[in-house]
Amino acid sequence: MNIHSHQEGQSEPRCRSYYSATINNDTSYEALAGNIEVDVVIVGGGFTGVASAIELSEKGYKVALIEANKIGWGATGRNGGQITGSLSGDQAMIRQLKRKIGTQAEEFVWGLRWRGHDIIKKRVEKYDIQCDLKHGHLHAAYKPSHMTELQASYDEAVARGMNDEVRLMSANEIPDILETDIYHGGLLNQRNMHVHSLNLCIGEARAAESLGAQIFEHTEVLDIIDGVQTKVVTKHGSVVANTVLLAGNAYHRLGGKPLKGMLFPASLGNLVTVPLGDEVADKINPHDLAVYDCRFVLDYYRLTADKRLMFGGGTNYSGRDSKRVADELRPAIEKTFPRLKGIDIEFEWTGKAGIVINRIPQLGKLSQNVYYAQGYSGHGIATTHFVGEIMANAIDGNTDSFDIFSDFKQIRIPVNDWAVQQMLALGMWYYKMLEKIG
Repeated sequence: MNIHSHQEGQSEPRCRSYYSATINNDTSYEALAGNIEVDVVIVGGGFTGVASAIELSEKGYKVALIEANKIGWGATGRNGGQITGSLSGDQAMIRQLKRKIGTQAEEFVWGLRWRGHDIIKKRVEKYDIQCDLKHGHLHAAYKPSHMTELQASYDEAVARGMNDEVRLMSANEIPDILETDIYHGGLLNQRNMHVHSLNLCIGEARAAESLGAQIFEHTEVLDIIDGVQTKVVTKHGSVVANTVLLAGNAYHRLGGKPLKGMLFPASLGNLVTVPLGDEVADKINPHDLAVYDCRFVLDYYRLTADKRLMFGGGTNYSGRDSKRVADELRPAIEKTFPRLKGIDIEFEWTGKAGIVINRIPQLGKLSQNVYYAQGYSGHGIATTHFVGEIMANAIDGNTDSFDIFSDFKQIRIPVNDWAVQQMLALGMWYYKMLEKIG
């Protein structure tokens, strides 16, 4: 079987973002030149690929990771940096799992919510990764009706032993933690975290390298030739391996027809202001919380380590990147924090999230040797880390969690990508209208 492939944006430099401007120590891995043989080759140098590379290397596998651009070049190095238990597709998972394992379905999904947090915390400590990892997050009610959802989340967290980590807040209490009057309450969660995501990914890549993984940047995949072993062909070389893991998410078209119509890119806009200074930063967000609201098309923001405001939102499902991120997000910034009216924006950028129709992450196999993992629908930092663990365990022979994911029924849209993007854009408009009138 030949898996003809295409990756977007081959050998491009990093986008001009706050993350790329504040890398602790940038990567400089060479392109693959020549032919090598390993146990596992991973295609994609974002969180999924790098997390899987660490897991496999820790198990003693000989691993090669190849990336068309730079480590963390895609959504990994462009996101809002929030690590939360808001698991994408959680309710759809529970509905499907209840038919098979009954009440254990909710236990399984609850464990997934926090598994990525545990992996990240332990990995940062084990490998001394400097990535500004901090605890503290607010899920904010943009409308009074959102408090019903937050109350249910709070009740479940308390029932599951998180009493000391969560607090349900009324509208009157919000000014104690944020200088804003736009919220009707919120759920404060001290287990959730935020991070400099690119420094985390690069630190994890260096950890994998220290364990023996071979990493290649600027290495586009031209073809995957599947047989008893599988050969991944690049412009100047090849990798022969027993197993291939495709981990490119929204930034590739690997896998061809078997994956067509399953994953769709959505453009996310993000920006960072000039430094606010300690006094202003401490007024608008004195507890250094990451924040997002309850809307379908939400705003999300946090302070960076050097006291700037990072602010994202305005998800675009049309498939086109915004050309004016700052212009589009400034009204939301100034509504949230009137003190910042007219603040200068130093960085603005876009990234692509991989959207799944039912929001359940997609883990599976294209053949005996070729695995894939993708589709985090905007909740990727925590999810990619437990996915890396699941994929490494499956490759190592423990397929329990992998089998659960590969058995989930996914929705394939049998029309071209343009038509699907228009459907998604229409759906986004519909939900935005509901939120305005609700």
